[in-house]
Amino acid sequence: MLSRIAEALFWIGRYVERADDTARILDVHVQLLSEDPWAEESLACRSLLAIMDHPAPPEEGTVGRETVLRLLAHDPANPSSIAGALVAARENARRAREIVSTELWETLNTTRNQVGPVGHRETPHEFFSWVRQRAAVVAGLMESATPHDATWHFMVLGQSIERADMTARLLTTQARLGAAGPGWTTLLRSCGAHEAYLRAHRGRTSDADAAGFLVLDRLFPRTIVYALGSAGRALRALEPVEERREVSDEAVRELGIVRSRLEFARRSETLEDLPAAMEHVQEACSRASEAIRDRYFPSPTNATAWVGEAL
Repeated sequence: MLSRIAEALFWIGRYVERADDTARILDVHVQLLSEDPWAEESLACRSLLAIMDHPAPPEEGTVGRETVLRLLAHDPANPSSIAGALVAARENARRAREIVSTELWETLNTTRNQVGPVGHRETPHEFFSWVRQRAAVVAGLMESATPHDATWHFMVLGQSIERADMTARLLTTQARLGAAGPGWTTLLRSCGAHEAYLRAHRGRTSDADAAGFLVLDRLFPRTIVYALGSAGRALRALEPVEERREVSDEAVRELGIVRSRLEFARRSETLEDLPAAMEHVQEACSRASEAIRDRYFPSPTNATAWVGEAL
């Protein structure tokens, strides 16, 4: 497979997942600001922009939900926003058109064309629900209409690394906001994990159990440990057979180290300083992404030259 096509497939997975997870994060926080009349809106919005690695406006200016929605939801020129990520996903699908299935191409193309009108016509919650539905359609087509060869592995690799990073950001926001945040039950619902969590813990609920579930559960696809494992499996599948006898890939090593730290540390130690643990996850995802670029996409292309990592 040509490196430019592999790179485009990798970024399709990342951008669609980025749009999905950003919609989940914004949905939680916009609803919180709407329902809590005592919430310090400017402080909460600045914290959210900082966690999403987006430069906040000058300190003397007021930052409200309208600013956050403009920067992180509706800006088509910003690949870290929902609209920008969906535009970039479609552009990468165009570059890999000879590989991407017709159904997947049409879904990404339609989503890109509709994101602007839907974003300005619907309420924020309805817009975020629409984004999650479109991302689910893309994920379903990736799973059911794409051969599980290198094409699929590169898309899953991008999706998994982005999911681990964005779930870490979501957990960081809640850990830093504490009682002022949306609450762990709300976070579980935003990840579609509430029912799975209740089944796993037989109806018992606690903040520690909820945080531990989103970090450590090995069976639910949106947890950090599961996403890191999925990325590692995709990387090992992409390795030549003769290189599978030992860990020689730097990206596999980075993801494996941080996953092992989470899995084999005591849960209480991980949760005691959750922001620091999540920062390690984000750093490992960034280093793994750089290692993947150096190995599989050695020649810079227009697909990512204007994007940057922002991790």
